[in-house]
Amino acid sequence: MITNRLNSKAQTTILAPILTVLRLKGGDKLSYSVQGDRVILTKANHTPAGNPFATFDEWSSEDDREAYARR
Repeated sequence: MITNRLNSKAQTTILAPILTVLRLKGGDKLSYSVQGDRVILTKANHTPAGNPFATFDEWSSEDDREAYARR
């Protein structure tokens, strides 16, 4: 388990091992899910599993999304 402290402004630093595992970089969005007394931190811009455009960058235009939605 990795531990860390909050500073006087209730902020914390995301440590390097976590940045590596989540493949986080500056500007990435984070998502927090509260489950009882635990918080799950995930990368918010993670592509949902059901998104057919996640695998192929060439299928990421708005026209492609609209065409797929009409199926």
